[in-house]
Amino acid sequence: MKKVDVVIGTFFGDEGKGKIIDFLASKADISIRCTGGNNAGHTVEAMGKKFAMHLIPSGLLNNAIGVIGNGVVIDPRVLLEEIKLLKDNGIDTNKLKISDHAHVILPYHIMMDKLLEEIRKSNKIGTTARGIGPCYCDKYERCGIRFVDFVGDNFKELLKINIEKKNAFFELYGKEKLNFEEVYNEYKEYARLLKPYMIDSVNYLHNEIENGKKVICEGAQATLLDIDFGTYPYVTSSNPTVSGFCAGSGLNVHQIGKVYGVLKAYSSRVGEGPYVTELLDETGDLIRELGHEYGTTTKRPRRCGWLDLVALKYAIRVNGITDLVINHVDTIGKLEKIKVCTGYKVNGKVSGDYTPNVEVLKKCEPVYEEFDGNFGDLSKVRKFEDLPVKAQKYINFISTYTGVRVSYIGVGPDRKQTIKL
Repeated sequence: MKKVDVVIGTFFGDEGKGKIIDFLASKADISIRCTGGNNAGHTVEAMGKKFAMHLIPSGLLNNAIGVIGNGVVIDPRVLLEEIKLLKDNGIDTNKLKISDHAHVILPYHIMMDKLLEEIRKSNKIGTTARGIGPCYCDKYERCGIRFVDFVGDNFKELLKINIEKKNAFFELYGKEKLNFEEVYNEYKEYARLLKPYMIDSVNYLHNEIENGKKVICEGAQATLLDIDFGTYPYVTSSNPTVSGFCAGSGLNVHQIGKVYGVLKAYSSRVGEGPYVTELLDETGDLIRELGHEYGTTTKRPRRCGWLDLVALKYAIRVNGITDLVINHVDTIGKLEKIKVCTGYKVNGKVSGDYTPNVEVLKKCEPVYEEFDGNFGDLSKVRKFEDLPVKAQKYINFISTYTGVRVSYIGVGPDRKQTIKL
């Protein structure tokens, strides 16, 4: 039996991955985050409270060991804030482990992120300005500071070299330069506090799996934000698709079992970039308010629209998704009529194939199927057969169109408000 299950976002993020991860983590021993940084957030309701997790794997809230993998970029200040939040709520943070090869976000990364977005002017990407992209740039330029360096004896030297280089860039654009001593004194204390959490994550994970432990990989962001497969350049700086999970953890493809693709019964997007089924009208505004569609990290209002099955099929192909998880069925069911996109019309021809090509997407017109809404109160429904026939028809259509079974349906924000099929 396969020991690793994966949870993937199928669109632009914010699909409710945290909830299903929390649900699945009840049967897992280890929950690992493999990509991204604190530009992503999972909101999980547990113990009667809401927790917004940005770096710590949300499975830790459900008694799993939480591992921050080598593919993650870590802001130490943010991580320490999350650790304190959990401790203050009586949660055991000794179960948190950090890969020695994860890269560290430093103040110059955040400054660079903001400066580059400023320089782009009208061509802004819509970055969260958390320093994620510049940190990944340093990683691939091979001047990044890994966690093992951050807590090691060579941190001071590496930091000094990097700040000198970055300050030359800031000076060129008339920006204030960083003071090396101030940054070093602040961050060496962060390193001291975080050092006990560091492990050799690759060998740890493989040893635990060989000993029969079950692992769940937590997705951050989503397929259409993937640096290779998303709507470039309006994407994130990592691979939040299944291939990135292997690279960001050291796990191999033969260990992966279920790949859960998470989506909402509608769609949303934060930031710039093409969005074929976006609704720039009262219906879009209504969906936003009914679904509380505001960013976990940025608090920005999300762009909202109908569910796009063309894009969903693309996500299934790229990730090898075996099971679908559909959240917010209760939200979309409050509308009188519901639409889903089943094709793109371009130059008079209808296609069922998605392309991340931005220029092509700008010309696409969605082709819709319409369904009856008004599902009623679903908050206490726990069986598929107890859903209204109209809701069952909507769910079955999604499964039939994509050829992938629906395994879980979300009918509310709490982990208990989940229907298992």
